[in-house]
Amino acid sequence: MAETETPPGAQRFIPSDTARLDDLRAAAPGCRGCELHEDATQVVFGRGDVNARVVMVGEQPGDVEDQQGLPFVGPAGRLLRRAVDDAGIDPGQIYLTNAVKHFRFELRGKRRIHQTPDRVHIVACRPWLVAEFALLRPEVIVVLGATAAKALLGPSFRVTQSRGVLMPWPDSAQRARDFPIGPAQALATIHPSAVLRADDREAAYNGLVADLTVAARLLAG
Repeated sequence: MAETETPPGAQRFIPSDTARLDDLRAAAPGCRGCELHEDATQVVFGRGDVNARVVMVGEQPGDVEDQQGLPFVGPAGRLLRRAVDDAGIDPGQIYLTNAVKHFRFELRGKRRIHQTPDRVHIVACRPWLVAEFALLRPEVIVVLGATAAKALLGPSFRVTQSRGVLMPWPDSAQRARDFPIGPAQALATIHPSAVLRADDREAAYNGLVADLTVAARLLAG
């Protein structure tokens, strides 16, 4: 599908008037809102307690997540769990999800190489994120990387310019309508996969932990 084409979107596949994340999770495998479902092994829905104090939103599932059906269980997920521990956030208080629920990739030989979702995929999958947030009441929303920032904070937001800074949520009438979660704070940082790609992994990892520590202090305060 060319980036200029508009997929039908996920809204028609989302159960109406649901009050349970399990209902959304059960409906998600039937989503045909864009073409990404055609090549992915399975949908990868969010996981965690509905009463979680922190919601972390990433880009999309990776190869391991696509195979296991769970978010953040591959190398980037393991690094994120270590960073969460080092920052002092209780992992039991985190709900993990992605802006796009299917793995986008290209084949190189037998390897499946990650491909960043296009804007059309973010928009098509956005109703799932809206439906998740409608049932969550976090105190902190951690935005992991540029794709999640585009989905949650708008296409003009730049993680590199505003990372590690607490921002009131919502900060616009549009966001209040789309994500009516009440008073909370948002914090943007890099995606853990960016640490794995960094030339200086130690510095990149320390920066991620420092950003997450800002959220940890808010939770503790």
